[in-house]
Amino acid sequence: MSIYTCPHCGEKSFNPLSKALAGQLNSKGKPCPKCGRRCVNGKGATIFNAVYCLLAFAAVIFTYLKAPDIPWLGYWELIIVPGLLISMLIVPKLVNAFFFKMEQAIKAGY
Repeated sequence: MSIYTCPHCGEKSFNPLSKALAGQLNSKGKPCPKCGRRCVNGKGATIFNAVYCLLAFAAVIFTYLKAPDIPWLGYWELIIVPGLLISMLIVPKLVNAFFFKMEQAIKAGY
């Protein structure tokens, strides 16, 4: 079930899983099954990924530094920090799968 349109050929050739794995503007992208040219998630996806990872990393640093001072945070620190690090990998891909439009890959030679 393809529901996302390829920016090259204009056909609906991407499903949410293939769109999630296409990457942002700084990646080589995923080839379109119909035309074979590479597509990536757009500028909005790249900005969201950068902002989300920056905020999650700031939360990791805050948790690490403040856990000894806040009693309940010290107890949950071993769950919060790995959870935030894993979310830095999963959440941008989930958002890319359902939001942001696809664009042509910028990197040449791929």
